[in-house]
Amino acid sequence: MIHIPVLKKEVLEYLNPKPNENFIDCTVGEGGHAEVLLEKTGPGGKVLGIDLDPQQIEKCKLQLAQFSARAILINDSYVNLKEIVERKSFGPVNGILLDLGMSSAQLEGTQKGFSFKLDQGLDMRYNDEAGYFTAEKIINEWPENKLEEILREYGEEKFSKKIAKNITEQRKQGRIKTTFELIEIIKDATPSQYWRGKIHYATRTFQALRIAVNDELNNLEKVLPDAVSVLPSGGRLVAISFHSLEDRIVKNFFRQAASAKATASQVKILTKKPVIASPGEIKTNSRSRSAKLRAAIKI
Repeated sequence: MIHIPVLKKEVLEYLNPKPNENFIDCTVGEGGHAEVLLEKTGPGGKVLGIDLDPQQIEKCKLQLAQFSARAILINDSYVNLKEIVERKSFGPVNGILLDLGMSSAQLEGTQKGFSFKLDQGLDMRYNDEAGYFTAEKIINEWPENKLEEILREYGEEKFSKKIAKNITEQRKQGRIKTTFELIEIIKDATPSQYWRGKIHYATRTFQALRIAVNDELNNLEKVLPDAVSVLPSGGRLVAISFHSLEDRIVKNFFRQAASAKATASQVKILTKKPVIASPGEIKTNSRSRSAKLRAAIKI
């Protein structure tokens, strides 16, 4: 499966990499964006690539092998950004990228239950050793009101109450263990017209569970101020989000950091509106359809 980095041209435009500059890719994945940054920053520029998923790091090592020591890859959470930068003595940092989307390989190439297209166990952890609980634990052990809350808030699921109620009823018959079992429970809790919508009727529930398992929104809120603090004056921060919750967090943070009340972390916003993929890119890479890029420069 070939990985196609989303909004590659736009990432280069807003990060504006030059020879011998250094960048951090906080969600390096399979190395698509890191590769083009390394190409632009030769001969001496480096990229520090971070990813919580160890399988992604292994794939990235192969993808970036040609760049040798210029590619520094770390299996860790970007929430530890400042500590990683200090530990690796990485700098000066000219720009930071946060590509918050999952790759197709993660969705369908693992046995983690991220995809509702495959019958797998309900895991959904990016990293087995990260200490997070699994989606199976949430589904089978969390109270109904807490299930409803995460489906509503993290998935923006309009049938959150009915789905949460059906989950708690069905688990009385036995532990819910697989993606296909969960899909049937969601289907039984929603009206038939919902099954024929633009997106699969299980999409929002699966999104909510993945976010809850990996604490994605809280981690994003934590890393944004740390990213700005790592940057020197003139350093750039680019964030690509794939759903409204992430985009709202990035938008609000940039607005606050650009306000007159901001101090050491003040930025100038480079994107008045989120940058979206061109029709041509959407045609060749359907994942880019929901991508929104926002960028800022530290003052």
